[in-house]
Amino acid sequence: MKKRVWGILAFLGFSILVVQAQQWTPEEQLELFGYCEKGLLMKELGISEETANKIGQINYWATLQKLKIEANTNDTFATVNEVNQEVLKKYKNLSITGDRAKGLISRMNATGCPITQLRYNKSYDTLSKVQLVVAYKAKFRKKLIDQLGVNGRQADLIIDTEAWKQKESFTVAQIPESDFNRIRKSVQLNNEYDKKLKLIDLTEQQKNQAIEFFIQNQL
Repeated sequence: MKKRVWGILAFLGFSILVVQAQQWTPEEQLELFGYCEKGLLMKELGISEETANKIGQINYWATLQKLKIEANTNDTFATVNEVNQEVLKKYKNLSITGDRAKGLISRMNATGCPITQLRYNKSYDTLSKVQLVVAYKAKFRKKLIDQLGVNGRQADLIIDTEAWKQKESFTVAQIPESDFNRIRKSVQLNNEYDKKLKLIDLTEQQKNQAIEFFIQNQL
């Protein structure tokens, strides 16, 4: 089963690599690794943060080597496959081998994850935060109470937090998608959104349900 899962991840990772490998600089890809893959790999592989950081540095090194191959300036490696073989050796030194190591190569240049995504509804741009809160309460307050099992005060705070996020998202959305700062700002926004939801005394399940609720339910 594990082999099958890693095989699927390898395929998905390869697809991502083909589509967007050249969008970000090696330094930005390393930063993206820190936002997305690092924590995920720590859980999947049961590795320490130190080992995860080493994987990130290996991937960064490999990206630089592959760019040099494309530019005909690599004096050490002639092909991408040669770089990948060296990467496998470096992974092996971290006790990561087989399908897991191959899967990591395919996921080397992942494009993002939920924390880097900007989710907002453009049709809300014409509404003030106060107007958005009023509209949310009229349509969703009772639903939130029933579906999440929260009280009225918590439902109101969830709505206020979501309205805040939507208005902040509009500002971040003005940054072009080709600008890596959009990802940085999205991460900051999503982290702040998460903190605000935690202050409402929600369980982890309720917090996740609140996030999903406003993804599924729009005005």
